[in-house]
Amino acid sequence: MDIRGIDHIELYVGDARQAAFYFGRAVGFRLSGQGGPETGLAGRRSLLLSQGDIRMVLTTGLTAEHPAARYVQRHGDGVAVIAVEVDDAAGAYAELVARGATGVTPPVTFTGADAEVVTAELGGFGDVLHRLVERRGDRRDFLPGAVEPTPPPPGGDAPLLAEIDHLAVCVPPGQLAATVRHYREVFGFAEIFTEHIEVDGQAMNSTVVQSPSGRVTLVLLEPDRGHRPGQIDAFLDQHSGAGVQHLGLRTDDIVGAVGALAARGVRFAATPGSYYDELEARVGRVDAPLDRLRELGVLVDRDHAGQLLQIFTESMHVRRTFFLELIERRGALTFGSGNIKALYEAKERELAATAAVPQGVGA
Repeated sequence: MDIRGIDHIELYVGDARQAAFYFGRAVGFRLSGQGGPETGLAGRRSLLLSQGDIRMVLTTGLTAEHPAARYVQRHGDGVAVIAVEVDDAAGAYAELVARGATGVTPPVTFTGADAEVVTAELGGFGDVLHRLVERRGDRRDFLPGAVEPTPPPPGGDAPLLAEIDHLAVCVPPGQLAATVRHYREVFGFAEIFTEHIEVDGQAMNSTVVQSPSGRVTLVLLEPDRGHRPGQIDAFLDQHSGAGVQHLGLRTDDIVGAVGALAARGVRFAATPGSYYDELEARVGRVDAPLDRLRELGVLVDRDHAGQLLQIFTESMHVRRTFFLELIERRGALTFGSGNIKALYEAKERELAATAAVPQGVGA
């Protein structure tokens, strides 16, 4: 079994068109395809968005019984499927089930004039599934016969975002070790990084697992209930269990991307101005104007391989359970551990501000 990389992610949302409007107008995705009952997608409406090498499906259940509708009722809008590309979906499905994975949907083949796609689904964590995707022929035909391609508009801006760098996953306390073991023993992922982080009376455990190809990375997070509750606890409570807390999207120019997205209305987590006073003393010279980084709130960290620039959006959902990270890697291989405190502080301010809004006011 060869997991090549992330083929796409699928979000279950209350209103696919409304979500697509946000991701399109604010984040720079474009509509690449759509499907529904008229194309054989029973009980749902799905929109395919793309930017760079990122493909995102937004799905809304059209009946109360559809899995997407049930997911949204329990968790709110969020990532429900992480799809990975494999050479042989049927063979990989059989192998993974034999290793202990929970089979959900056996292999199904979608055939078109110039492409054939085989998919199969397995249980992941919480209510999130993993979809195996095998592609033959024209790779632009996302799901032949089920998702109709939408021609790109003429011209258009260059992509701001390049690819999915990682997904950050929150699991309930006591489940991190079992989740890591599942990905290691069943999916063949390697454990590449682990740490215990304490910040302002809060604490969490973090382990990063990665596919052998290095193209699928999950940052697994577990709250330490021996300390006071923090943002991971808040996510688990509001999301009703394990799920994807944020999606890390890589960009080749974080300053340009953040400036463009902010101009379109994307709100980013604030960073204290004092963070930048000793920044270069901590991480070395940064090849970007410090005043511009301070203005945008971009964080900088360093590991043994280089520097990492990152920033987190505020959550765009009423439950405050899902947000985005923009990340530019200048050689760095890790995930900004030195900035964890800044992230905690920023998210705590957001949660505190939300809690302070009187009932019936705001979203």
